[in-house]
Amino acid sequence: MTPLLERVDARERELTAAAEQLRTQIDELTTRLRELDEEIENLAVTRKTLLALPPAAPEPTEEPPALPAHPAYQQILETFAETPGPKRARDLCQALDLPLTPKSIESTRHKLKRLVSLGVLAEAEPGLFAKDWNQNEVCGGRE
Repeated sequence: MTPLLERVDARERELTAAAEQLRTQIDELTTRLRELDEEIENLAVTRKTLLALPPAAPEPTEEPPALPAHPAYQQILETFAETPGPKRARDLCQALDLPLTPKSIESTRHKLKRLVSLGVLAEAEPGLFAKDWNQNEVCGGRE
């Protein structure tokens, strides 16, 4: 064979390989396009199904938690309103002019835990209590 024919054969092999690579890519892209079309169709069916559902009933609004009747709870909340920031039971005893005895501190801690269980206060870390400002209407709206 002549060198010219050899070059033609080499070029033909190159083009055949490139064409085969493109056919493979086209097959892969066609498969991916089919998958995307199916997913789009599934989303359209989901949208149609959701729109056909009856409207959901509005969720009942939660009423603010009822505070225990004891005035100490209101005094505790007033203290949080007057001096914002996290507090410990001992801090509250001092602020409320209560004796700093273990009994008094434990009683205050118990009240704080009760307010946490009602969702009025939050316990940021063990023994450290803070006002849950989402419930500020409990304390008359004062922050």
